[in-house]
Amino acid sequence: MKRKFPNQPIVGVGGVVIHRDRVLLIRRGKEPLKGEWSIPGGMLELGEELTAGVRRELKEETGLEVEPLECILVFDRVTKHGGRVKYHYVIIDYLCRKKRGRLRPASDVVDARWVGREDLPLYHLTELVTTVILRAFEMMEKWG
Repeated sequence: MKRKFPNQPIVGVGGVVIHRDRVLLIRRGKEPLKGEWSIPGGMLELGEELTAGVRRELKEETGLEVEPLECILVFDRVTKHGGRVKYHYVIIDYLCRKKRGRLRPASDVVDARWVGREDLPLYHLTELVTTVILRAFEMMEKWG
């Protein structure tokens, strides 16, 4: 399925990993959002369950094994160009706990790092991504 100018929406999954009161951010190496800091994740594969997709994408992009705990938010991202839909993603973001592994950017990621809540403004995140991350910090408090 083509991502650019698709015939239908594409399902994406993301993982907000909270570890030692820091969140995992990645810098995207490909469009959409190339060069911007965001939450790791990617496209769900045919026949793949949502949480399996989250685990696979985070392993591919960051080298970490994670445990998805619960869904944070479901939303869509639509970008138009010249009156046509250039990108249309339905994204499901999950709160995740780090299980094991060493952080190492891979796949289509050019950088990855652990960021404290107070440093989030330095990464020029979108308002939506910031909201999702702050909600994840709140949710993680009940998971311990």
